[in-house]
This record gives sequence, C-alpha cells and structure tokens, in this order.
Amino acid sequence: MRLLKLGIYHHSYLRDFYAKRPELKRQPYAVQHRALIDDCFGSSDFWTAALTKLNYETTDIIANAEFTQTSWASENNVNFDGNDWLFEIAAAQIKSFRPDVLLVADYSIFTAAFLRNLRGECPSIRLVLGWCGAPYNDSSVFREWDVALSCVPEMVADFRAGGIRSHHVNHAFAPRILKQIKVKSQPGVDFAFIGSILKQKQFHIERERLLLQLVKSTNLQIWSETKRPSFKQRRNVFARGKAHKIVHAARGAGISPKLLNALPIVRKIAGWKSLPTLEQYVDKRIVRRTHAPLFGIEMFQQLLDSRVVFNNHIDISPVSASNMRLFETTGVGACLMTDWRENLSELFEPDKEVLTYRSAEECVEKVNYILEHEDERRELAAAGQRRALREHTFDNRAARIDEIIRSTLNSAP
Repeated sequence: MRLLKLGIYHHSYLRDFYAKRPELKRQPYAVQHRALIDDCFGSSDFWTAALTKLNYETTDIIANAEFTQTSWASENNVNFDGNDWLFEIAAAQIKSFRPDVLLVADYSIFTAAFLRNLRGECPSIRLVLGWCGAPYNDSSVFREWDVALSCVPEMVADFRAGGIRSHHVNHAFAPRILKQIKVKSQPGVDFAFIGSILKQKQFHIERERLLLQLVKSTNLQIWSETKRPSFKQRRNVFARGKAHKIVHAARGAGISPKLLNALPIVRKIAGWKSLPTLEQYVDKRIVRRTHAPLFGIEMFQQLLDSRVVFNNHIDISPVSASNMRLFETTGVGACLMTDWRENLSELFEPDKEVLTYRSAEECVEKVNYILEHEDERRELAAAGQRRALREHTFDNRAARIDEIIRSTLNSAP
C-alpha cells in the first residue's frame, strides 16, 4: 500500500534552517529533503519510516519548504504559479506518487476545497487521514478527511460528537534521535522549558500564568518565539485608548451627538473595528528569561542538556496528557516535570518515571528537591526513558495507524 504524508513545517524553523545552510538552497531536491528530514523537526518522517516496516511504500512532502519544493518542480518539469506554488507543486507531487492513503499533517493550510479537487485529480487516493492536535478556526476541512486523528482525547470526543470519524493516537519518540545527539553530555541548565507560548483562547493562557510564577521563584530558562510590542505599537494602543475615553466622556457630559460626529477624530473612532490591546503579548518578565527558539536536533540536545524539563499542556487538553514533549523529553533521557492529568498513569508512572505537579507551588517544591538529589533525578530520568523506548516509539504507534487504515478501508461501502 502506498502512503504519502503531506506536511507543513513551522516558518521560523525553515527560515533558520536555511539561514544556517545557505548553500543548501541550490542543491537538488533529494539533498535538501534529506537534510530537512535528518534534522528531525516535528514528526519528521517518523510515521512513514515506521509504516515502511509494515510494508507500506511511503514518502513525505514538506509542502511549504519553498527551496526544496521548487527544486522538485524544476527537476520534474512542473510549471507553477509563483503566487500558488505551495498548492500546485504539492498536488503535482501527490499525483506523481499516486498514493492509496493520504496522511494530512495539517488542518489549516490544506483546505476542504483543495482536498476535494485533489481527490478528483488523483483517483488513486482511497483514504484521507488527517491529524489535528490544536485549536482550529475552520472545521470544514474535517469533512473531507475520512478519519480525523488526534493526540487529544477531548478533541476526539468533540469530533465524534460532530459526526466525524475519529481515533486517538498518541505522539511518540524516534530512537534514532539518540544517534544524532551527544547522549553523554552533562546538563548545563538546571530547569528548562522549550516550546510555544501563544496567548490565545484554547492555547497557552494557563501556560503563561505558570511560567510567570516559575520565573519569579526559580531560575527557569525558556526557549521560545516570543514577541513584545514595539514603541510605536505601545504608543498606538495608548493614543487610541485615550481618544476613545475622551469621546466617551464627552458623550457622557451631554455634548450634542451632531457636534461630536462632525469631529474627524470621532468619525475615525467610529471606523475602528476594535480597540488594539497589549493583552496578546507575553509578559515581559517571561520574555526577559527567554532565549531564541530551538528546533529539531538542537532542541533534542537542549532537552538532554537540562536537568529538569518543564511541560504544560495546551488549554484545549484540560483533562488528558497528550503533547509531544512527554515523549521527546523522556525519550532522550531527560527528567520531565509535567502537569498532572487523569490519564498520565497510562503513559508514565507519576513521580517514578516523570515528575508531576498540580500547581506552580508544587512544581517549585519538587524542582528544588530533585535538583538537590542528583541520584534520584538520574534514576527518574532513566526510568522515564526506559518506558518511552519500550512503549512509546513510532514503531509502537505505527501498528495502531495500520489498524485504523485497514479497518476503515475494509468498512468502506
């Protein structure tokens, strides 16, 4: 059976990847693609490599890697519109490979319309699987997936309630990463967090709150892509807010609406859709403790080079342990401190294989303790790694994916 994984990489990662390897842009497609895969960003080719062992013929597309993709188009005499290259090249690659199964590792770029058109142009596709583990704005794409996969049980329940066939599949770890990092290096950071901080509904509101408490009480070091408002943006927020208050006060003082509406500033305010705020920006006290984001092999190395790694789940997963960091951190052999979740004991034994916390205060207390007891820290990290390598690899998960694929195809009318 032929399976193609269609993926999108974080734009910051691709920018940094090529900035460090400028000569790679001029290399053939196969060279660029191999370099990206070998850097182990996100799920890399971990799913397809594992499925290959189950007799699937597979390939991965990194659809928004522009230099890689345009190299493929040039080598295969594929013409494309410069404004629509991502979709046109990806569609050409899919039609060229002729997959039976399309695994879409993206839920925002590849829309319902794109998938409908693709199925019409590529009749080999018998099954479309999609992965979603984070909040979304447009649910229409899920109707074009035959099966929605998610690491978040709460999302699986929501999908099923909406009439969408869905299955829960956990993230995993790829043991080959251990051959690409310095496994005997000594930790140089006591307490680390590597990940996103998005101040948006259902994303990381709780995470920011916890991180703020931790930077006050510990020497937590953070690697993340955070932004602070520029002076111009702060000035704009202040000026607009002030103008709005003045006009509001004038109306309250009984000044004629006709007179007020004749003023240019009032007409301008009426045209504002909303007042800008600074609430979407991460607290500056966190930003001061933050280093540039790390991706791929560099991220895995820093996980291992940290005595304790902090983890906190996305807000859309309030009940279940579900994120990648659970398996990435334990897989490399680092000591994980994660928020307690109802199902965590199904994955790791709390406080034996991973440390757990239910509050910032408990997290601080346990971090301080474990940093003062090195032998216990090492044993806990080793126990977590043993569990990850025994039960939470992509080879383990591939069997589940294979079961879902075959049962869905067998049940098709």
